[in-house]
Amino acid sequence: MKKRYLKNKISKLALISVSVISLISCSEDFLEPDPLSFYEPETTFTTESGLQATIAIADRALRHFWIHYSFASNSVPIGTEYVFSDMAKYGKTDAGRTSADYANIVTPTGSFNIGTNDGIYLGFYWDQGYTGIKYANTVLTYIDQVQGLTEEVKNKYKGQAYFHRAYRYLNLVYQYGDIPLITKILEVPKQNYKSTQKEAIIEMITADMEKAVDWVPAQSELPYLGLVNKAACRQLLIKCYLASGRFKDAEDQADILIEQSGLSLVQSSFGTFDKGGNEQTWPITRNVIWDLHTPENKVVSANTEAIMVLPNSGAQSFVGFNSMRIFGPFWNSGNITTPTDGKRGANRYASNNSNYNVNYDYTRAFGRGIATISASYYSQETMWNVNGVEDNDDLRHNSTVGNWVNMEDLKYSDPTSVDYDTNFRMYNDIGNLLVKDSIRDWFDFPLYKIYLHDVVSEGNANANDFQGASTGSTAHWYLYRLAETYLLRAEARFYQGNIGGATQDVNTIRQRAGASEMYGTVTIGDICAERGRELYLEEWRNVELTRISHCLAMSGKPDEWGNTYDVNTWDKQAGTDEVGGSYWYQRIVHYTLYNKHPNGVVVPNNTLLYSMDKRNVYWPIPNSAITANTKGQLSQNFGYDGYDPNVKVWDNWEDAVADEDVIE
Repeated sequence: MKKRYLKNKISKLALISVSVISLISCSEDFLEPDPLSFYEPETTFTTESGLQATIAIADRALRHFWIHYSFASNSVPIGTEYVFSDMAKYGKTDAGRTSADYANIVTPTGSFNIGTNDGIYLGFYWDQGYTGIKYANTVLTYIDQVQGLTEEVKNKYKGQAYFHRAYRYLNLVYQYGDIPLITKILEVPKQNYKSTQKEAIIEMITADMEKAVDWVPAQSELPYLGLVNKAACRQLLIKCYLASGRFKDAEDQADILIEQSGLSLVQSSFGTFDKGGNEQTWPITRNVIWDLHTPENKVVSANTEAIMVLPNSGAQSFVGFNSMRIFGPFWNSGNITTPTDGKRGANRYASNNSNYNVNYDYTRAFGRGIATISASYYSQETMWNVNGVEDNDDLRHNSTVGNWVNMEDLKYSDPTSVDYDTNFRMYNDIGNLLVKDSIRDWFDFPLYKIYLHDVVSEGNANANDFQGASTGSTAHWYLYRLAETYLLRAEARFYQGNIGGATQDVNTIRQRAGASEMYGTVTIGDICAERGRELYLEEWRNVELTRISHCLAMSGKPDEWGNTYDVNTWDKQAGTDEVGGSYWYQRIVHYTLYNKHPNGVVVPNNTLLYSMDKRNVYWPIPNSAITANTKGQLSQNFGYDGYDPNVKVWDNWEDAVADEDVIE
């Protein structure tokens, strides 16, 4: 029998959810507790349905790290994780000169949601992280007051709450470093918090996740898809073990998940075959990678590698995702011109327009991209080189089957141009640039990852602006897949010196993707590259690279350039020169345009500064959180205004938890 989605559970709990949302909604400042006495939580949480409602809200809120109704038009939160990585950059070249000058504009007192609707959302991750922690803490604070629950049922809810809290904390410590540790709902305001070392927080959430793995049921024992399940807990525990430097424990847990959890990599086509936006313009040859990322197939039983999905469909809880608009190139820009007569390369026509040609319907095939987030050269080209060969057989980079789009595959579609029906070109015959803005208008991309049906536009013959998943669409997303488990095990093996085992795990993923090139031995860079190929827009790329930087420092193993890192200093350096910094920063230096053009990158009618500082491995603690904590002092990160190495920080989580009850 087909599993029901989490959204159905949410709708059934709608009435009590209203009360719970009021109870645990995020205030202007995370440090200010909600006035719990106004909502009588001791009454709300005397029933199991109150716990269920809170967990359901926490489950649903996981989607907000990828997409959110407040930022659904020109950008989404997950884009921030990619512009602070090796795989992407801010692409809106018509924005202000300093919009991507992160070395200078990312400050404790700066705007933490830079660019409003189409910028980056550092503050959003802070707020959403602590909001999710509040959901978890609400369950953990009040669960023992609920009568009639067996110990087994209580432990299930506790384990799911531990997952939600640990998931937020693990990401927060690799975005913000040392942060306040909050583990309970307080009845009176507390304004004397201290920061807790990230290592101590990681130790606590690791212990919590060890319990969660024992307590939370497998997905087969749960009534809905999208609920926290045992396999998801184990995947998070693996990451916690890696972050703790417990590499053998991480490998052992990955062994269990890969070999004993009833999960397996999908090896062939399955489920529904979505033929894309217009099969005459851009035909898709059915293949396992395309099917794996078709939203409807993420929730079917034949998908044996989905560990946990984020359901997103239906009228009640759907959040639109303009994936093609945000992550696709601005292919119909007037800055792309024909080589002979200088006409616009391609146009957008509604299907009822007399100029419409079904063979050049790129609007439906690819969506109307505006490239708020623009792919890096590394993610388009360098990342796909294995053994010195660009592996175009790899289904994740294969344009023959339709999964991958090279800009040169598009054709000039103006019938009045002498270049009509010839392929796009970046340069003309004498070497003059035909693309004035190669940041925003011209980059290759994985269609299978960003293509989502725009149901509203599909039902409108006048539409010429297809953007992604609109109302009525399906946009399920993966939280965790088994493919990542193999790559996490590869990491654990690499840090222990088992390069052969790490290579085998990476090649397992490559074999499934139909790649022609296999690794003989892997470096940590090869593992990161495979993560990029497999997990684009699934992983939090910035967080994962920072976590890997920490793990690499703990292991003492060299990176692909022979650098080793000191566990005490890898995250305490500043500057924009090429020497030093963390492994995260070295990937920025080697694989992106950040800091390459100190006077800016020239684009039509603008010059953009692209910069990144070594200190940006962590984002600054928001000044608003620091100033609200009037009776205590939070620690600011190295290199930012307000940093003081003498500020007291809890170095163990037990003391931090005990201090939560100390109100001054």
